[in-house]
Amino acid sequence: MKKLKMRPNNTKGFLFTFCGLDGCGKTTMLTLLTKDLEKEHKVFLTKQPTNAVRESEIFRTYMDKPNHDAYDYRSLSLFAASDRLQHINKEIKPKMSDGMIVVSDRYFYSCLANLRARGFEKDKWIYEIAGSVIKPDVAFFFVVPVDVAVRRVRSRRAEKDRYIDMELQYKLRDEYIEICKANNGVLISTENPIEDCYAIIKKEVERVINK
Repeated sequence: MKKLKMRPNNTKGFLFTFCGLDGCGKTTMLTLLTKDLEKEHKVFLTKQPTNAVRESEIFRTYMDKPNHDAYDYRSLSLFAASDRLQHINKEIKPKMSDGMIVVSDRYFYSCLANLRARGFEKDKWIYEIAGSVIKPDVAFFFVVPVDVAVRRVRSRRAEKDRYIDMELQYKLRDEYIEICKANNGVLISTENPIEDCYAIIKKEVERVINK
């Protein structure tokens, strides 16, 4: 795929995003980063999509049941994309304009990966929306074997019975890797020790903040 044409960050703050499969280890990494940054900076930790989408009936029905044909995925994606734009313009950007560091659990890239993994890679609207999305100062992407990611998800009490489309997970993993490479992201394998993974993140973040 081609590099996305995103809006440059013209604020005095910073944006660091974390994307990957459920169970890839991104939450562990962003938690470590947030705790470190809070020692010297004002940090806004957030997630996409927001709870407005996550707690909606259409989202929960789609995510929690194997009958994905109950909803048109394009419709769900448009819903999620509008939520992301609202979140960026009304929450993320104001915080960055105030000089804060924003750390986001998932970002626009996740919406794109999900569309592409489902065969909608030629839909033009998702790429056009990218022009209204602030480009992260560093976009981190986390990869791990699908079986490892699923095992981690299943180990969570609240998600032990969650429906997971295995074929989709493999496609999603490939899409995240492709999106990362096309958009100068930082790809990290969380099969490696936590301290090694975090050292890469810390180095990249410090490089941006201190330049």
